[in-house]
Amino acid sequence: MKKSEVLIMPRREFIASASFLALGGQLFGTSPFLSQSTPAPQELKKELTPEELKIVGKSIMAKDLENYFAKGFSCAESLLMMSLKFLGQPEELVWIASGFGGGLYHKDLCGFLTSGVMAIGLSSGMLKKERKEGQEHCRQKLDQYWEWWSSTAPIHCSEIRKEDTGSKEDPEYKICRRIGQLAAVKIEELIKPAKAATFAS
Repeated sequence: MKKSEVLIMPRREFIASASFLALGGQLFGTSPFLSQSTPAPQELKKELTPEELKIVGKSIMAKDLENYFAKGFSCAESLLMMSLKFLGQPEELVWIASGFGGGLYHKDLCGFLTSGVMAIGLSSGMLKKERKEGQEHCRQKLDQYWEWWSSTAPIHCSEIRKEDTGSKEDPEYKICRRIGQLAAVKIEELIKPAKAATFAS
């Protein structure tokens, strides 16, 4: 029986090869270090599907979006404002989100994503759990939100809209509005335990 041959490569050569593979992956759009199951970006729709319309129609927060988004409130402020109202918290807290609209004003992380994280953090604190237990609750809810977001939209504003969405007729405004409505539905679902606990106490 023939012994299997083992390739022996000096450490420097291995590191150089690994760097070349990673660079090549970036240049040609694939990487040997990325999971093969990474989902491809979805086409961003401008309108809600019939199924999404039904879900949005049942959501208190999603129906409230039109009262804020692009009416003096950014994406981040809109979702946080709806969350504050839903949780019965002071609406002045919306200022926390004022620097997060338009992807931190630099088309970075989407404001609907970041304000959703704020709402989950706030609601976790309202459950009046011990800090460690509250942090674990927050982490679990954030994992759910992140997983949902990853299958719904890109995380960066620059990947969602290329221009300002001032006019409601702009296709990119419609894309943002749809994402905002769906994010509101998901956040309402995730922060509902805090609302229930507040009314029970």
